[in-house]
Amino acid sequence: MKDVLVSNTGPLIALSMIGRLNLLPELFSHVIIPSEVYAELIASSFEARRMAKPAWLEVKMAQPPADPLLLSILDKGEAAVIQLARQISADTVLIDERKGRKVARNVYNLAVIGTARVLVDAKKMGMIHSVRELFGELKQNGYWIHANIVEASAHEAGE
Repeated sequence: MKDVLVSNTGPLIALSMIGRLNLLPELFSHVIIPSEVYAELIASSFEARRMAKPAWLEVKMAQPPADPLLLSILDKGEAAVIQLARQISADTVLIDERKGRKVARNVYNLAVIGTARVLVDAKKMGMIHSVRELFGELKQNGYWIHANIVEASAHEAGE
């Protein structure tokens, strides 16, 4: 089990859509979201609003708030994820959006994963039966993940 994960909004919505939000506390000892991400969840889709905040999901405020330079490139949630991860020395950030991933990895040297990595790791640990099936459910629910990522993930998961 890995230690501290700071998550962005998109992966939480994606995992919630397919009923797999519970994978996060199985893979990480602490799952934290910035208050900006929590606000985005509340304000977002019907599915996310229905999602009750699990007891294992900690909401923290980044102190100081995200750097204005970050906010000029990324949305509030992604910027807050990066700021909070740096503040608490998180092991990993969970971001699906390409630009946010690149900034987190290349500018701030953070370990970055996406929803696909969560599913692959869960499959390797025997928590799910098929990543390909879950990617299909995500697609049916309108959550887009590039076909190359789906194929590479399925291959890595032994499918």
